[in-house]
Amino acid sequence: MRFRSLYAKLFFYFLVVIGLTLSGVGISYTTSSRELDEMAEKQMEQIASNAVHHTDLYLKDYERSMVSLLTFRYVMEFMDLPADREEYDFYYYRKTIREVGADPLFIRNPKIASISLISDKGNAVYYFNEASEQSFTPEEIIKQRDYYMSNTSPQGQLSILKSSILTGQENQMVTLVRRIRGYSSPELKGLLAIELRSADLSALWKGVDLGKYGYLFITDAKGKIIYHPEKNKEGTLLPDVVNKKLEQAGDNSFFDGTEGRKRMYKARTSDYSGWKLIVSMPVDEVRKPVTNIRNSTLTVGLFTLLLAIFLAYRFGKSITKPIQALKSGMRETEKGNWVPIPLPKHRDEIAELMLRYNHMVKRLSDAVDKVVQVELSNQEIQMERQRAEFQSLQLQINPHFMYNTLETIICYAAVQDSEDIAEIVQALAYMLRYSVQTNLEEITVANELKHVLYYMKVMQHRIGREFEIDVALKPEYLLHAMVRLTLQPLVENVFQHAFPEGVEEYHFIRIDCGEENDVFWVSIEDNGCGMKSDRLVELRHKLGANRLADGEEQDDAGHKSGIGVLNVHRRIQMVFGDRFGLRIDSEEQQGTKITMLMPKGRQIKRK
Repeated sequence: MRFRSLYAKLFFYFLVVIGLTLSGVGISYTTSSRELDEMAEKQMEQIASNAVHHTDLYLKDYERSMVSLLTFRYVMEFMDLPADREEYDFYYYRKTIREVGADPLFIRNPKIASISLISDKGNAVYYFNEASEQSFTPEEIIKQRDYYMSNTSPQGQLSILKSSILTGQENQMVTLVRRIRGYSSPELKGLLAIELRSADLSALWKGVDLGKYGYLFITDAKGKIIYHPEKNKEGTLLPDVVNKKLEQAGDNSFFDGTEGRKRMYKARTSDYSGWKLIVSMPVDEVRKPVTNIRNSTLTVGLFTLLLAIFLAYRFGKSITKPIQALKSGMRETEKGNWVPIPLPKHRDEIAELMLRYNHMVKRLSDAVDKVVQVELSNQEIQMERQRAEFQSLQLQINPHFMYNTLETIICYAAVQDSEDIAEIVQALAYMLRYSVQTNLEEITVANELKHVLYYMKVMQHRIGREFEIDVALKPEYLLHAMVRLTLQPLVENVFQHAFPEGVEEYHFIRIDCGEENDVFWVSIEDNGCGMKSDRLVELRHKLGANRLADGEEQDDAGHKSGIGVLNVHRRIQMVFGDRFGLRIDSEEQQGTKITMLMPKGRQIKRK
């Protein structure tokens, strides 16, 4: 994706980072909400399972209490009494069973409301604990017997019914009933029933905390409500829709909105009693933690997004504003307007670059003023004009490098960290300081090579790969004198013209030097695209005519072709004389070799 401005690029990458961050938060929220839903469902399942467990334990305690009656001899003999038994026998067994069996059972288990014994011959006795005693007609006894027989197991297993022999208390009692045998036969001839107050069982379930709108209720195998927090629903049947969903769901949860508010149900069936304990909670209450997390996430995410966008805007402006000011100042300088750019309040690498640029503009403006002044002076002034012209030419070498370097800084500001930006700006600052030292015309070969080294640091970031120049100089030539700022423009010229398709692995640039007769030479050689013969002839002609490139036409790549070469050639002649300068050899698709010719034996001593 291409961007026309650094601000748009920075803003885009900030949005990408923000988007990735918010995506991570969204994934985390989704995972957390799913886990919370599972946790809520497991909590409801645990509540139902615990309620089933405690209920079974409670009922098993009373089942064990019935064992003493099942094995009591007088109870079994009572089951064998014939239908036409003597009244004394009936009275005797009724009294003995009360004294030896029923009353001790009432003392040990005061929550038992009544005990009933009914034989298949129609004999029945009833014992009541803190309840009004009732008597029943033979028809009522037969009706009770038939009801118990139809709801009990022929194998004598315990059955738990929501019924009562007490008038008006049918929905307030729980009956434990089973078939029992007589004394003289192993056949199950009678029935033993114990009634418990369901309010005592309710105490087990009322302690279940399901929030303000959640509750637990119990149904038997037929869907009849045995226990419900709303007492008016006890004894009624579940709605058909809820009952069908309950049967289809099994141990899984299901949802229903019959009550007007969508609720979540979780059921567990007691293996002991056959009852179903059902936990019910509103869906919005179950998912309230998820809803709170979602609202908090959206609020924090929106605030973070706005804050990040604001910071991205401020950060982008803090980088692009000084760079735009520097770029605009360079355009004005290229037009000949020597106006310094305002410096920012903070001090960093970019501010240092702007400061060096203002220094360069001031020195360049002073140099141009001197050029105007020397035109009105004598020979001595003429020499000063020549020096100022040299300085002016020195300071205006190839402004394209400055613009290209700024574009590199812009790219790194978006995709690299501050260390890369600091390195390229530091290299550029050194080059600027080196270029504005107008008091020195001659410099050592070693200093020129150091200048090229910093230039290569910048170029390696621009071309996006490592590239090293082959320096074949002998150590004894490092202190030889040459004109300042002549080697780097020729190396830059190679990158601009010799490798139009980009730098490849097989490309090379070699710097060499030597002495021949009275000439000291430094060469820059490459294996790039070379020059066409007509272009080479034209360039040699311009070198021989000492023409600068002020009105030069641009080549196909949009560069001012030859400005660096001609400028270097003219400056060497201004320092060492017209017999020196540049020599160019080139062959198309074979490469180019540019040789700087300077006087032999000129060395600069170290201070």
